[in-house]
Amino acid sequence: MSSFFFPVIIIVFFILASAIKVLKEYERGVIFRLGRLVGAKGPGLIILIPIIDRMVKVSLRTITMDVPPQDVITKDNVSVKVNAVLYFRVLEPDKAVVEVEDYLFATSQLAQTTLRSVLGQAELDELLSDRDKINDELQTIIDHNTDPWGIKVSLVEVKHVDLPQEMQRAMAKQAEAERERRAKVIHAQGEFEASQKLKEAAEVIEHHPTAIQLRYLQTLTDIASENNSTTIFPIPIDLFSSFTDKIKGK
Repeated sequence: MSSFFFPVIIIVFFILASAIKVLKEYERGVIFRLGRLVGAKGPGLIILIPIIDRMVKVSLRTITMDVPPQDVITKDNVSVKVNAVLYFRVLEPDKAVVEVEDYLFATSQLAQTTLRSVLGQAELDELLSDRDKINDELQTIIDHNTDPWGIKVSLVEVKHVDLPQEMQRAMAKQAEAERERRAKVIHAQGEFEASQKLKEAAEVIEHHPTAIQLRYLQTLTDIASENNSTTIFPIPIDLFSSFTDKIKGK
């Protein structure tokens, strides 16, 4: 008798084990009963009808998906290789299971095609400098197309833009030329400001001839401070003209 009940007990045990499921906080179970969708259940303890019910487990956590490098020709006919990263999560598990065969694969393929399409409409300078605008456009398009699948795309980021060697050298030359241009402009601006100050100083000296004499003496003081053994300098006669005129006046 015991040999008869032992197999029955094992069968009942396996049936109960298949009927009882425990889902984590971030998991949902999409239940199908005889092939028809019942709905999403969880988290916690889930009891299924053996043989009749089938459950597909879906995670609600944010998924980070790496978009493989894509060969893109920009609007200004520059060939680049671009990769990106995609952040999304499942909001409606039943749609993610019923509306699309494999939502992970489908989202990956959609992200790749959208990346090529959007970057093909942008110029290289825009791709390098206006990255936020391109990221927002990618996120909007992908999120709109995945919405019927119950998926919410929260963020899309272009990670790396691989430029050809010829383009890198051309951009380096352009940057070097731009730095040289700025240096020349700054130098010319300094010369212009210095000339303006010299003009103002000349106007002051024109009205006060004694100032040129004081400036000349100051120059002699600067030369003497260099500790030279011998200093030879000419003394213009006009330097003493103001003193002689005062003496004659007296």
